[in-house]
Amino acid sequence: MDERAAAVAELPAPRIETRRRLPSLVWIVPIIALLVGASLLVNALRAAGPRITISFQTAEGIEVDKTLIKYRNVVVGHVSGIALSQDHTQVLVTADLTRSAQAVTMLDTRFWVVRPRIALGAISGLETLISGAYISMESGVSTTPQRHFVGLESPPPLAHGPNGKLVVLEAQDAGSVSLGAPVYFRRVRVGRVINEELDPRGARVHVEVFVDGPYDRFVTRASRFWNASGIDLALDSAGLRLQTQSLAAVLAGGIAFESAPGLIDETPVPSGARFALYRNEQEAVAPPNGEPRYVQMRFTQSLRGLAPGAPVEFIGVDIGKVISIDLDYDVKQHRFPLIVTAALYPERMGRAYQVLRDNGTAEHEDRMAGLVGQLVARGLRAQARPASLLLARQLYISLDFIPGVAPAAFNPRAAPLEIPTAPADIEKLQRRLESILAKIDALPLASLAHHGDESLQELHRVLRDVDEGVVPSAEAALLSARQTLGTLDRTVAEDSPLSERLREVSSEAERTLRSVRFLTDYLGRHPEALLRGRRAEDVDRNPERVEKTP
Repeated sequence: MDERAAAVAELPAPRIETRRRLPSLVWIVPIIALLVGASLLVNALRAAGPRITISFQTAEGIEVDKTLIKYRNVVVGHVSGIALSQDHTQVLVTADLTRSAQAVTMLDTRFWVVRPRIALGAISGLETLISGAYISMESGVSTTPQRHFVGLESPPPLAHGPNGKLVVLEAQDAGSVSLGAPVYFRRVRVGRVINEELDPRGARVHVEVFVDGPYDRFVTRASRFWNASGIDLALDSAGLRLQTQSLAAVLAGGIAFESAPGLIDETPVPSGARFALYRNEQEAVAPPNGEPRYVQMRFTQSLRGLAPGAPVEFIGVDIGKVISIDLDYDVKQHRFPLIVTAALYPERMGRAYQVLRDNGTAEHEDRMAGLVGQLVARGLRAQARPASLLLARQLYISLDFIPGVAPAAFNPRAAPLEIPTAPADIEKLQRRLESILAKIDALPLASLAHHGDESLQELHRVLRDVDEGVVPSAEAALLSARQTLGTLDRTVAEDSPLSERLREVSSEAERTLRSVRFLTDYLGRHPEALLRGRRAEDVDRNPERVEKTP
Protein backbone atom coordinates (compact mmCIF):
# COMPACT_ATOMS: atom_id res chain seq x y z
CA MET A 1 0.00 0.00 0.00
CA ASP A 2 2.82 2.32 0.92
CA GLU A 3 4.55 1.56 -2.35
CA ARG A 4 1.39 2.05 -4.29
CA ALA A 5 0.68 5.28 -2.47
CA ALA A 6 4.28 6.37 -3.03
CA ALA A 7 3.95 5.52 -6.74
CA VAL A 8 0.75 7.47 -6.99
CA ALA A 9 2.29 10.38 -5.19
CA GLU A 10 5.13 10.42 -7.67
CA LEU A 11 2.73 10.68 -10.62
CA PRO A 12 2.14 14.24 -11.89
CA ALA A 13 -1.24 15.87 -11.15
CA PRO A 14 -3.48 15.87 -14.22
CA ARG A 15 -4.57 19.21 -15.82
CA ILE A 16 -8.18 19.59 -16.74
CA GLU A 17 -8.82 21.88 -19.73
CA THR A 18 -12.33 22.89 -20.98
CA ARG A 19 -12.62 23.12 -24.83
CA ARG A 20 -15.27 25.32 -26.61
CA ARG A 21 -17.28 23.27 -29.02
CA LEU A 22 -18.87 24.99 -32.08
CA PRO A 23 -22.53 24.18 -32.85
CA SER A 24 -23.19 21.72 -35.57
CA LEU A 25 -23.59 22.99 -39.14
CA VAL A 26 -26.94 21.25 -39.31
CA TRP A 27 -28.52 24.09 -37.34
CA ILE A 28 -27.40 26.84 -39.71
CA VAL A 29 -30.17 26.21 -42.31
CA PRO A 30 -33.11 26.35 -39.83
CA ILE A 31 -31.67 29.48 -38.27
CA ILE A 32 -31.37 31.21 -41.66
CA ALA A 33 -34.89 30.13 -42.59
CA LEU A 34 -36.17 31.46 -39.30
CA LEU A 35 -34.47 34.80 -39.88
CA VAL A 36 -35.80 35.04 -43.45
CA GLY A 37 -39.31 34.16 -42.31
CA ALA A 38 -39.12 36.72 -39.55
CA SER A 39 -37.96 39.38 -41.99
CA LEU A 40 -40.71 38.48 -44.45
CA LEU A 41 -43.24 38.62 -41.65
CA VAL A 42 -41.99 42.00 -40.58
CA ASN A 43 -42.03 43.29 -44.17
CA ALA A 44 -45.51 41.84 -44.71
CA LEU A 45 -46.76 43.51 -41.55
CA ARG A 46 -45.13 46.77 -42.57
CA ALA A 47 -46.51 46.55 -46.16
CA ALA A 48 -49.96 45.31 -45.17
CA GLY A 49 -52.68 47.82 -45.78
CA PRO A 50 -56.35 47.96 -44.92
CA ARG A 51 -58.84 45.20 -45.58
CA ILE A 52 -61.87 46.55 -47.40
CA THR A 53 -65.23 45.19 -48.52
CA ILE A 54 -66.77 46.00 -51.93
CA SER A 55 -70.34 45.09 -52.85
CA PHE A 56 -71.24 44.22 -56.44
CA GLN A 57 -74.37 42.98 -58.18
CA THR A 58 -72.52 39.89 -59.41
CA ALA A 59 -69.14 38.22 -58.96
CA GLU A 60 -68.65 37.60 -62.69
CA GLY A 61 -64.92 37.36 -63.48
CA ILE A 62 -63.81 37.64 -59.80
CA GLU A 63 -61.81 34.80 -58.20
CA VAL A 64 -60.29 34.48 -54.71
CA ASP A 65 -56.49 34.98 -54.57
CA LYS A 66 -56.42 35.52 -58.36
CA THR A 67 -58.27 38.74 -59.05
CA LEU A 68 -56.02 41.74 -58.46
CA ILE A 69 -56.81 45.27 -57.32
CA LYS A 70 -55.16 47.94 -59.47
CA TYR A 71 -54.79 51.66 -59.10
CA ARG A 72 -53.52 53.48 -62.21
CA ASN A 73 -52.60 50.04 -63.57
CA VAL A 74 -50.38 49.30 -60.50
CA VAL A 75 -51.21 46.25 -58.36
CA VAL A 76 -52.20 47.44 -54.86
CA GLY A 77 -54.03 44.38 -53.53
CA HIS A 78 -55.90 41.17 -54.26
CA VAL A 79 -59.26 39.58 -53.57
CA SER A 80 -59.14 37.44 -50.42
CA GLY A 81 -62.77 36.40 -50.09
CA ILE A 82 -66.20 36.36 -51.75
CA ALA A 83 -69.50 35.98 -49.89
CA LEU A 84 -73.17 36.80 -50.27
CA SER A 85 -74.86 39.53 -48.30
CA GLN A 86 -77.44 38.64 -45.69
CA ASP A 87 -80.36 39.49 -47.98
CA HIS A 88 -78.69 37.62 -50.88
CA THR A 89 -79.01 40.63 -53.20
CA GLN A 90 -75.35 41.64 -53.23
CA VAL A 91 -71.95 39.99 -53.53
CA LEU A 92 -69.47 41.07 -50.85
CA VAL A 93 -65.89 40.99 -52.09
CA THR A 94 -63.15 41.19 -49.45
CA ALA A 95 -59.84 42.62 -50.62
CA ASP A 96 -56.51 43.05 -48.88
CA LEU A 97 -54.69 46.18 -49.97
CA THR A 98 -51.09 47.26 -49.56
CA ARG A 99 -50.04 50.07 -47.24
CA SER A 100 -49.48 52.31 -50.25
CA ALA A 101 -53.20 52.10 -51.09
CA GLN A 102 -54.27 53.22 -47.63
CA ALA A 103 -54.14 56.88 -48.66
CA VAL A 104 -56.61 56.40 -51.52
CA THR A 105 -59.28 54.35 -49.76
CA MET A 106 -61.41 57.36 -48.92
CA LEU A 107 -65.12 58.04 -48.85
CA ASP A 108 -65.44 58.89 -52.56
CA THR A 109 -63.11 56.18 -53.93
CA ARG A 110 -64.75 54.19 -56.72
CA PHE A 111 -64.26 50.52 -57.63
CA TRP A 112 -65.38 48.66 -60.76
CA VAL A 113 -64.59 45.39 -62.50
CA VAL A 114 -62.54 45.70 -65.68
CA ARG A 115 -63.62 43.14 -68.23
CA PRO A 116 -63.85 43.20 -72.05
CA ARG A 117 -66.48 45.72 -73.13
CA ILE A 118 -67.26 46.19 -76.82
CA ALA A 119 -69.60 48.98 -77.86
CA LEU A 120 -70.15 50.96 -81.05
CA GLY A 121 -68.31 53.97 -79.73
CA ALA A 122 -65.46 52.41 -77.75
CA ILE A 123 -63.67 49.15 -76.96
CA SER A 124 -62.06 48.65 -73.56
CA GLY A 125 -60.65 45.92 -71.37
CA LEU A 126 -59.21 43.81 -74.17
CA GLU A 127 -56.07 43.12 -72.13
CA THR A 128 -58.20 41.10 -69.69
CA LEU A 129 -58.74 38.46 -72.37
CA ILE A 130 -55.23 37.19 -71.47
CA SER A 131 -54.63 38.38 -67.90
CA GLY A 132 -58.17 37.95 -66.62
CA ALA A 133 -60.55 40.46 -65.11
CA TYR A 134 -59.38 42.74 -62.32
CA ILE A 135 -60.85 45.40 -60.04
CA SER A 136 -59.79 48.95 -60.78
CA MET A 137 -60.06 51.81 -58.33
CA GLU A 138 -60.09 55.57 -58.68
CA SER A 139 -59.56 58.02 -55.85
CA GLY A 140 -61.56 61.15 -55.21
CA VAL A 141 -61.01 64.33 -53.24
CA SER A 142 -62.37 63.26 -49.86
CA THR A 143 -60.03 62.85 -46.85
CA THR A 144 -62.38 60.64 -44.79
CA PRO A 145 -61.16 57.00 -44.60
CA GLN A 146 -63.62 54.32 -45.65
CA ARG A 147 -63.57 50.50 -45.52
CA HIS A 148 -66.90 49.54 -47.09
CA PHE A 149 -67.65 50.54 -50.69
CA VAL A 150 -70.36 50.03 -53.29
CA GLY A 151 -68.80 49.02 -56.59
CA LEU A 152 -69.82 50.46 -59.94
CA GLU A 153 -71.49 48.13 -62.43
CA SER A 154 -70.01 50.08 -65.38
CA PRO A 155 -66.78 52.04 -65.72
CA PRO A 156 -66.83 55.66 -64.57
CA PRO A 157 -66.33 58.56 -66.98
CA LEU A 158 -63.29 58.18 -69.16
CA ALA A 159 -60.07 59.46 -67.72
CA HIS A 160 -58.39 62.41 -69.37
CA GLY A 161 -55.02 64.06 -69.26
CA PRO A 162 -54.11 67.18 -67.32
CA ASN A 163 -53.88 69.39 -70.42
CA GLY A 164 -57.29 70.36 -71.64
CA LYS A 165 -60.67 71.66 -70.59
CA LEU A 166 -63.84 69.96 -69.33
CA VAL A 167 -67.11 71.28 -70.78
CA VAL A 168 -70.64 70.30 -69.71
CA LEU A 169 -73.30 70.30 -72.42
CA GLU A 170 -77.04 70.34 -71.70
CA ALA A 171 -79.63 68.91 -74.10
CA GLN A 172 -83.14 67.50 -74.21
CA ASP A 173 -81.71 64.13 -75.19
CA ALA A 174 -78.29 62.70 -76.03
CA GLY A 175 -79.29 61.50 -79.47
CA SER A 176 -76.80 58.95 -80.77
CA VAL A 177 -73.86 60.37 -78.80
CA SER A 178 -72.15 57.65 -76.77
CA LEU A 179 -69.29 57.40 -74.33
CA GLY A 180 -65.99 57.99 -76.11
CA ALA A 181 -67.60 59.73 -79.11
CA PRO A 182 -65.27 62.22 -80.85
CA VAL A 183 -65.47 66.01 -80.53
CA TYR A 184 -64.65 68.04 -83.67
CA PHE A 185 -63.58 71.63 -84.29
CA ARG A 186 -63.67 72.55 -88.00
CA ARG A 187 -63.76 68.79 -88.76
CA VAL A 188 -60.55 68.18 -86.76
CA ARG A 189 -60.85 65.81 -83.80
CA VAL A 190 -59.92 67.75 -80.66
CA GLY A 191 -61.53 65.77 -77.81
CA ARG A 192 -64.04 63.12 -76.79
CA VAL A 193 -67.14 62.50 -74.68
CA ILE A 194 -66.17 61.26 -71.23
CA ASN A 195 -69.54 61.05 -69.48
CA GLU A 196 -73.27 61.40 -69.98
CA GLU A 197 -75.95 61.36 -67.30
CA LEU A 198 -79.43 62.61 -66.50
CA ASP A 199 -79.99 65.56 -64.23
CA PRO A 200 -81.61 64.83 -60.83
CA ARG A 201 -85.10 65.56 -62.18
CA GLY A 202 -84.60 63.53 -65.34
CA ALA A 203 -85.67 66.46 -67.51
CA ARG A 204 -82.37 67.03 -69.33
CA VAL A 205 -79.17 65.22 -70.22
CA HIS A 206 -75.72 66.39 -69.18
CA VAL A 207 -72.94 65.39 -71.58
CA GLU A 208 -69.38 65.97 -70.39
CA VAL A 209 -66.74 66.43 -73.07
CA PHE A 210 -63.03 66.96 -72.67
CA VAL A 211 -61.22 69.14 -75.20
CA ASP A 212 -57.51 68.35 -75.32
CA GLY A 213 -54.86 71.03 -75.22
CA PRO A 214 -53.87 73.14 -77.02
CA TYR A 215 -57.26 73.06 -78.78
CA ASP A 216 -59.05 74.01 -75.56
CA ARG A 217 -58.24 77.66 -76.24
CA PHE A 218 -60.85 77.60 -79.02
CA VAL A 219 -63.62 77.03 -76.48
CA THR A 220 -64.83 80.60 -75.80
CA ARG A 221 -68.04 82.35 -74.93
CA ALA A 222 -68.88 82.51 -78.62
CA SER A 223 -68.67 78.72 -79.04
CA ARG A 224 -71.72 76.76 -80.09
CA PHE A 225 -71.94 72.95 -79.73
CA TRP A 226 -74.22 70.71 -81.78
CA ASN A 227 -74.88 67.02 -82.28
CA ALA A 228 -72.94 65.85 -85.34
CA SER A 229 -74.00 62.22 -84.98
CA GLY A 230 -74.68 60.10 -88.01
CA ILE A 231 -75.95 61.65 -91.23
CA ASP A 232 -77.99 64.82 -91.10
CA LEU A 233 -80.38 64.50 -94.05
CA ALA A 234 -83.07 67.15 -94.34
CA LEU A 235 -85.67 67.59 -97.08
CA ASP A 236 -87.77 70.71 -96.70
CA SER A 237 -88.66 73.95 -98.46
CA ALA A 238 -84.96 74.80 -98.73
CA GLY A 239 -84.24 71.61 -100.67
CA LEU A 240 -82.17 68.53 -99.87
CA ARG A 241 -79.34 68.98 -97.33
CA LEU A 242 -76.79 66.32 -96.38
CA GLN A 243 -74.21 66.95 -93.65
CA THR A 244 -71.81 64.68 -91.79
CA GLN A 245 -68.47 64.95 -90.01
CA SER A 246 -66.63 61.67 -90.51
CA LEU A 247 -67.15 57.92 -90.68
CA ALA A 248 -66.55 57.67 -86.91
CA ALA A 249 -69.27 60.25 -86.28
CA VAL A 250 -71.62 58.36 -88.59
CA LEU A 251 -71.09 55.09 -86.71
CA ALA A 252 -70.60 56.18 -83.10
CA GLY A 253 -71.96 59.70 -83.02
CA GLY A 254 -70.05 62.87 -82.34
CA ILE A 255 -70.17 66.50 -81.26
CA ALA A 256 -68.88 69.51 -83.17
CA PHE A 257 -68.40 73.12 -82.12
CA GLU A 258 -67.46 76.42 -83.72
CA SER A 259 -67.81 80.11 -82.96
CA ALA A 260 -71.22 81.49 -83.82
CA PRO A 261 -71.19 83.90 -86.80
CA GLY A 262 -71.21 87.55 -85.81
CA LEU A 263 -70.01 86.92 -82.26
CA ILE A 264 -66.53 88.28 -81.53
CA ASP A 265 -66.37 87.48 -77.82
CA GLU A 266 -63.25 85.30 -77.77
CA THR A 267 -62.96 85.26 -73.97
CA PRO A 268 -61.85 81.78 -72.86
CA VAL A 269 -64.15 79.96 -70.46
CA PRO A 270 -62.96 78.05 -67.37
CA SER A 271 -63.06 74.29 -67.08
CA GLY A 272 -66.54 73.08 -66.18
CA ALA A 273 -68.34 75.75 -68.22
CA ARG A 274 -71.83 74.88 -69.41
CA PHE A 275 -73.17 75.19 -72.95
CA ALA A 276 -76.34 74.18 -74.76
CA LEU A 277 -76.10 71.18 -77.07
CA TYR A 278 -78.12 71.88 -80.23
CA ARG A 279 -79.60 69.23 -82.49
CA ASN A 280 -77.77 70.35 -85.63
CA GLU A 281 -75.48 73.03 -87.00
CA GLN A 282 -78.35 75.11 -88.37
CA GLU A 283 -79.88 75.57 -84.93
CA ALA A 284 -76.48 76.17 -83.34
CA VAL A 285 -75.47 79.10 -85.57
CA ALA A 286 -78.96 80.63 -85.68
CA PRO A 287 -79.63 83.75 -83.58
CA PRO A 288 -80.97 83.12 -80.07
CA ASN A 289 -84.63 82.16 -80.12
CA GLY A 290 -85.60 83.88 -76.92
CA GLU A 291 -88.77 83.00 -75.07
CA PRO A 292 -91.47 81.45 -77.29
CA ARG A 293 -94.94 82.93 -77.75
CA TYR A 294 -97.82 80.59 -78.53
CA VAL A 295 -100.53 81.35 -81.10
CA GLN A 296 -103.43 79.46 -82.65
CA MET A 297 -104.78 79.38 -86.19
CA ARG A 298 -108.15 77.97 -87.29
CA PHE A 299 -108.25 76.35 -90.74
CA THR A 300 -111.33 75.10 -92.55
CA GLN A 301 -109.36 73.33 -95.29
CA SER A 302 -107.63 69.99 -95.31
CA LEU A 303 -104.11 70.11 -93.84
CA ARG A 304 -102.88 66.78 -95.05
CA GLY A 305 -99.09 67.02 -95.10
CA LEU A 306 -98.83 69.41 -92.15
CA ALA A 307 -97.19 67.76 -89.15
CA PRO A 308 -95.90 68.93 -85.75
CA GLY A 309 -92.46 70.45 -86.22
CA ALA A 310 -93.33 72.05 -89.56
CA PRO A 311 -91.86 75.56 -89.86
CA VAL A 312 -93.82 78.76 -89.48
CA GLU A 313 -92.46 81.51 -91.74
CA PHE A 314 -93.05 85.25 -91.67
CA ILE A 315 -92.41 86.71 -95.15
CA GLY A 316 -90.04 83.83 -95.84
CA VAL A 317 -88.21 84.00 -92.47
CA ASP A 318 -88.49 81.00 -90.15
CA ILE A 319 -89.82 82.34 -86.84
CA GLY A 320 -91.40 79.27 -85.26
CA LYS A 321 -92.75 75.76 -85.60
CA VAL A 322 -96.03 73.89 -85.36
CA ILE A 323 -96.65 72.34 -81.93
CA SER A 324 -99.93 70.48 -82.38
CA ILE A 325 -102.89 69.99 -84.73
CA ASP A 326 -106.30 69.44 -83.10
CA LEU A 327 -109.69 68.71 -84.63
CA ASP A 328 -112.58 70.98 -83.57
CA TYR A 329 -116.31 71.02 -84.34
CA ASP A 330 -118.43 74.02 -85.38
CA VAL A 331 -121.98 73.43 -84.10
CA LYS A 332 -123.55 76.19 -86.22
CA GLN A 333 -122.03 75.27 -89.57
CA HIS A 334 -121.59 71.56 -88.80
CA ARG A 335 -117.99 71.61 -89.92
CA PHE A 336 -114.74 70.26 -88.52
CA PRO A 337 -112.15 73.04 -88.44
CA LEU A 338 -108.53 72.32 -87.58
CA ILE A 339 -106.83 74.19 -84.74
CA VAL A 340 -103.08 74.59 -85.31
CA THR A 341 -101.01 75.65 -82.30
CA ALA A 342 -97.59 77.08 -83.04
CA ALA A 343 -94.68 78.44 -81.00
CA LEU A 344 -93.31 81.71 -82.38
CA TYR A 345 -89.94 83.23 -81.53
CA PRO A 346 -90.33 86.96 -82.19
CA GLU A 347 -86.63 87.63 -81.62
CA ARG A 348 -85.88 85.78 -84.86
CA MET A 349 -87.31 88.79 -86.65
CA GLY A 350 -84.18 90.69 -85.61
CA ARG A 351 -84.22 94.44 -85.87
CA ALA A 352 -87.79 94.47 -87.19
CA TYR A 353 -89.04 93.03 -83.92
CA GLN A 354 -87.03 95.57 -81.91
CA VAL A 355 -88.54 98.47 -83.83
CA LEU A 356 -92.09 97.11 -83.55
CA ARG A 357 -91.56 96.29 -79.88
CA ASP A 358 -90.35 99.79 -79.07
CA ASN A 359 -93.50 101.25 -80.62
CA GLY A 360 -95.77 99.12 -78.42
CA THR A 361 -97.07 99.54 -74.91
CA ALA A 362 -95.12 99.19 -71.69
CA GLU A 363 -96.33 95.72 -70.71
CA HIS A 364 -94.61 92.90 -72.56
CA GLU A 365 -97.69 90.72 -73.09
CA ASP A 366 -99.79 93.73 -74.14
CA ARG A 367 -96.96 94.74 -76.47
CA MET A 368 -97.02 91.31 -78.13
CA ALA A 369 -100.80 91.40 -78.52
CA GLY A 370 -100.66 94.95 -79.87
CA LEU A 371 -97.96 93.97 -82.34
CA VAL A 372 -99.98 91.03 -83.69
CA GLY A 373 -103.11 93.18 -83.79
CA GLN A 374 -101.41 95.85 -85.90
CA LEU A 375 -100.12 93.23 -88.35
CA VAL A 376 -103.56 91.57 -88.62
CA ALA A 377 -105.16 94.97 -89.34
CA ARG A 378 -102.67 95.44 -92.20
CA GLY A 379 -103.67 92.12 -93.78
CA LEU A 380 -101.55 89.52 -92.00
CA ARG A 381 -103.04 86.06 -92.53
CA ALA A 382 -101.91 82.50 -92.00
CA GLN A 383 -101.87 80.09 -94.93
CA ALA A 384 -100.90 76.47 -95.35
CA ARG A 385 -98.60 76.27 -98.36
CA PRO A 386 -96.65 73.45 -100.00
CA ALA A 387 -92.96 73.34 -99.17
CA SER A 388 -91.95 73.19 -102.85
CA LEU A 389 -93.07 71.90 -106.23
CA LEU A 390 -91.37 68.60 -105.50
CA LEU A 391 -92.86 68.42 -102.00
CA ALA A 392 -96.43 69.39 -102.77
CA ARG A 393 -97.68 67.04 -100.03
CA GLN A 394 -95.48 68.63 -97.36
CA LEU A 395 -97.03 71.81 -95.96
CA TYR A 396 -95.80 74.65 -93.79
CA ILE A 397 -97.48 77.70 -92.26
CA SER A 398 -96.85 81.03 -93.98
CA LEU A 399 -97.61 84.35 -92.27
CA ASP A 400 -97.87 86.96 -95.01
CA PHE A 401 -99.77 90.10 -95.99
CA ILE A 402 -102.56 89.45 -98.50
CA PRO A 403 -103.62 92.50 -100.55
CA GLY A 404 -107.34 93.26 -100.54
CA VAL A 405 -108.18 90.67 -97.90
CA ALA A 406 -111.39 91.18 -95.97
CA PRO A 407 -111.02 92.55 -92.39
CA ALA A 408 -110.94 89.92 -89.66
CA ALA A 409 -111.77 90.07 -85.99
CA PHE A 410 -108.86 89.92 -83.53
CA ASN A 411 -109.09 89.54 -79.76
CA PRO A 412 -105.96 90.95 -78.05
CA ARG A 413 -107.01 89.37 -74.72
CA ALA A 414 -107.25 85.82 -76.03
CA ALA A 415 -104.80 83.32 -74.59
CA PRO A 416 -103.23 82.17 -76.75
CA LEU A 417 -103.60 84.76 -79.48
CA GLU A 418 -105.50 83.64 -82.56
CA ILE A 419 -104.22 84.70 -85.99
CA PRO A 420 -106.83 84.79 -88.79
CA THR A 421 -106.31 82.44 -91.71
CA ALA A 422 -106.91 82.60 -95.47
CA PRO A 423 -107.35 79.80 -98.01
CA ALA A 424 -104.12 78.96 -99.76
CA ASP A 425 -103.57 79.06 -103.51
CA ILE A 426 -102.97 75.35 -103.37
CA GLU A 427 -106.76 74.86 -103.27
CA LYS A 428 -107.22 76.83 -106.50
CA LEU A 429 -104.43 74.85 -108.10
CA GLN A 430 -106.02 71.60 -107.00
CA ARG A 431 -109.39 72.68 -108.40
CA ARG A 432 -107.78 73.60 -111.73
CA LEU A 433 -105.97 70.28 -111.85
CA GLU A 434 -109.24 68.47 -111.13
CA SER A 435 -110.94 70.43 -113.95
CA ILE A 436 -108.15 69.57 -116.40
CA LEU A 437 -108.25 65.94 -115.39
CA ALA A 438 -112.05 65.92 -115.86
CA LYS A 439 -111.71 67.33 -119.39
CA ILE A 440 -109.03 64.80 -120.21
CA ASP A 441 -111.27 62.06 -118.87
CA ALA A 442 -114.15 63.30 -121.10
CA LEU A 443 -112.08 62.98 -124.26
CA PRO A 444 -112.91 59.96 -126.49
CA LEU A 445 -109.52 58.48 -125.97
CA ALA A 446 -110.63 55.00 -127.01
CA SER A 447 -112.00 56.24 -130.35
CA LEU A 448 -108.91 58.37 -130.96
CA ALA A 449 -106.71 55.42 -130.20
CA HIS A 450 -108.74 53.22 -132.59
CA HIS A 451 -108.50 55.75 -135.46
CA GLY A 452 -104.85 56.29 -134.71
CA ASP A 453 -104.24 52.59 -134.94
CA GLU A 454 -106.03 52.44 -138.33
CA SER A 455 -103.99 55.39 -139.61
CA LEU A 456 -100.78 53.69 -138.54
CA GLN A 457 -101.81 50.51 -140.33
CA GLU A 458 -102.60 52.45 -143.52
CA LEU A 459 -99.27 54.25 -143.30
CA HIS A 460 -97.57 50.91 -142.88
CA ARG A 461 -99.24 49.60 -146.09
CA VAL A 462 -98.21 52.72 -148.04
CA LEU A 463 -94.64 52.42 -146.88
CA ARG A 464 -94.63 48.77 -147.82
CA ASP A 465 -95.90 49.58 -151.35
CA VAL A 466 -93.25 52.24 -151.69
CA ASP A 467 -90.60 49.81 -150.54
CA GLU A 468 -91.76 47.09 -152.93
CA GLY A 469 -92.66 49.18 -156.06
CA VAL A 470 -91.26 52.67 -156.02
CA VAL A 471 -87.86 51.94 -154.56
CA PRO A 472 -86.81 49.38 -157.25
CA SER A 473 -88.05 51.75 -160.01
CA ALA A 474 -86.15 54.63 -158.48
CA GLU A 475 -82.99 52.52 -158.33
CA ALA A 476 -83.37 51.66 -162.07
CA ALA A 477 -83.93 55.35 -162.95
CA LEU A 478 -80.87 56.40 -160.99
CA LEU A 479 -78.80 53.75 -162.80
CA SER A 480 -80.02 55.01 -166.21
CA ALA A 481 -79.31 58.61 -165.25
CA ARG A 482 -75.81 57.64 -164.20
CA GLN A 483 -75.21 56.01 -167.61
CA THR A 484 -76.59 59.07 -169.47
CA LEU A 485 -74.35 61.41 -167.52
CA GLY A 486 -71.36 59.23 -168.37
CA THR A 487 -72.16 59.41 -172.07
CA LEU A 488 -72.63 63.20 -171.88
CA ASP A 489 -69.35 63.56 -170.09
CA ARG A 490 -67.53 61.68 -172.84
CA THR A 491 -69.33 63.72 -175.51
CA VAL A 492 -68.31 67.11 -174.14
CA ALA A 493 -64.74 66.14 -173.48
CA GLU A 494 -62.20 68.92 -174.01
CA ASP A 495 -60.61 67.44 -177.17
CA SER A 496 -63.88 66.45 -178.88
CA PRO A 497 -65.29 68.30 -182.02
CA LEU A 498 -68.46 69.08 -180.13
CA SER A 499 -66.49 70.85 -177.47
CA GLU A 500 -64.70 72.99 -180.13
CA ARG A 501 -68.00 73.86 -181.79
CA LEU A 502 -69.49 74.84 -178.44
CA ARG A 503 -66.63 77.23 -177.77
CA GLU A 504 -67.16 78.94 -181.14
CA VAL A 505 -70.87 79.29 -180.48
CA SER A 506 -70.07 80.77 -177.08
CA SER A 507 -67.71 83.38 -178.63
CA GLU A 508 -70.26 84.31 -181.30
CA ALA A 509 -72.95 84.73 -178.67
CA GLU A 510 -70.64 86.94 -176.60
CA ARG A 511 -70.00 89.24 -179.63
CA THR A 512 -73.70 89.41 -180.36
CA LEU A 513 -74.50 90.42 -176.81
CA ARG A 514 -71.79 93.09 -176.91
CA SER A 515 -73.29 94.60 -180.12
CA VAL A 516 -76.76 94.58 -178.62
CA ARG A 517 -75.49 96.30 -175.47
CA PHE A 518 -73.71 98.99 -177.64
CA LEU A 519 -76.89 99.53 -179.70
CA THR A 520 -78.96 99.88 -176.58
CA ASP A 521 -76.55 102.42 -175.06
CA TYR A 522 -76.45 104.40 -178.35
CA LEU A 523 -80.24 104.58 -178.65
CA GLY A 524 -80.38 105.66 -175.03
CA ARG A 525 -78.17 108.64 -175.90
CA HIS A 526 -79.57 109.32 -179.44
CA PRO A 527 -83.19 108.24 -179.67
CA GLU A 528 -83.58 110.32 -182.89
CA ALA A 529 -81.39 107.72 -184.64
CA LEU A 530 -84.49 105.59 -185.08
CA LEU A 531 -85.74 108.24 -187.59
CA ARG A 532 -82.58 109.83 -188.95
CA GLY A 533 -80.19 106.89 -188.82
CA ARG A 534 -76.79 106.71 -187.20
CA ARG A 535 -74.42 109.59 -187.67
CA ALA A 536 -71.12 109.16 -189.52
CA GLU A 537 -68.97 110.13 -186.62
CA ASP A 538 -70.48 107.39 -184.52
CA VAL A 539 -69.72 104.63 -186.93
CA ASP A 540 -66.16 104.22 -185.67
CA ARG A 541 -67.47 103.62 -182.20
CA ASN A 542 -69.18 100.43 -183.23
CA PRO A 543 -67.46 97.69 -181.27
CA GLU A 544 -67.74 95.39 -184.27
CA ARG A 545 -65.78 97.79 -186.43
CA VAL A 546 -63.29 98.49 -183.68
CA GLU A 547 -62.81 94.76 -183.11
CA LYS A 548 -62.36 94.15 -186.89
CA THR A 549 -59.97 97.08 -187.42
CA PRO A 550 -56.44 95.72 -187.95
